[in-house]
Amino acid sequence: MAMNEELVGFVREGLRQRIPRTEIESALHRAGWPAEHVRRAMAGFADVDFPIPVPRPMVQVSARDAFMYVVMFVTLFISAYNLGSLIFELLDRAYPDPASDVYRMPTLQAVRWSISSLIVAFPLFLFVSRAVGREFQREPTKRASRVRRNLTYVTLFIASLVLIGDFISLVYNFLGGELTQRFVFKVLTVGVIAGSIFVYYLLDLRADEREPET
Repeated sequence: MAMNEELVGFVREGLRQRIPRTEIESALHRAGWPAEHVRRAMAGFADVDFPIPVPRPMVQVSARDAFMYVVMFVTLFISAYNLGSLIFELLDRAYPDPASDVYRMPTLQAVRWSISSLIVAFPLFLFVSRAVGREFQREPTKRASRVRRNLTYVTLFIASLVLIGDFISLVYNFLGGELTQRFVFKVLTVGVIAGSIFVYYLLDLRADEREPET
């Protein structure tokens, strides 16, 4: 979202006249400016003691950075899906249900595919995540990348949908009296995987909220 020039100009002028930041924010809120717009405008100027307002550096995301973020999140999705698929197959073997498994194809191929995907995707996810983390240490402002933030929101959205569907399925089968050990373990598997991703990136996103969007 592009920053409103009039809003940025107002903040710059207020800081130039040494008006406290809290008073500038309060005036903008009373005037009806959205809180997120006010936060971004205020975050665009460093809180340092200097005669004139000091702008924060706004990092431009390179094609390489965008590529790294996309690879990181795609490999995360692949790893999460195949981990769940592998656990499902193992649960099907540990808790067989002749009534529902009579038409199932042999699961050895599915297990092999899930393991192969994890062997390739998960180490790649760890490698890219580590590389991105090193970039953040060198240039902390890159944490506020719009590309990364949007992909994080997409991840949170997908994880929340999975969690909602997981709980709906649990309640539906509970009300129908069709809960089995295998089903409960599958619900827990989905909940733990999706819930862990949701909580991790929600906390990570909240830590980024203090940075201006680039």
